[in-house]
Amino acid sequence: MQYQQQSGYITGSPAPTADEKTWGMIAHLSGLGTSFFYMPFLGPLLIMLIKGKESAWVEQQAKEALNFQILITALVWGGSILTATIILSCIGLPVAILGGLFGLVMSIIAGIKANNGETYRYPATPRLVK
Repeated sequence: MQYQQQSGYITGSPAPTADEKTWGMIAHLSGLGTSFFYMPFLGPLLIMLIKGKESAWVEQQAKEALNFQILITALVWGGSILTATIILSCIGLPVAILGGLFGLVMSIIAGIKANNGETYRYPATPRLVK
């Protein structure tokens, strides 16, 4: 199906469509599903590459989720590596656990906001993918 994209959204309206809201929510929550494979950035990346071509709003939400999941991946992987060393395990374990919990909570909040059609920006997240 071909979409004519105007004003950043599929329909050209100032608000995202129901389909765009759903894909925006999936972009944020997909990090939770792919975190079981220790790669939470994979879900938002796939949505950005597949659905981002159809909608600028979905692409924006997927990029935001991707940037955040890259940060969470770095925290959890870094904490896990530090935990492997006996001396630094008292730092690494809390970093990995708190990073994972922070990622869980913020992804759920962002998914709810995206489903409501709101643009959400994660706090303290570097913009690596623009």
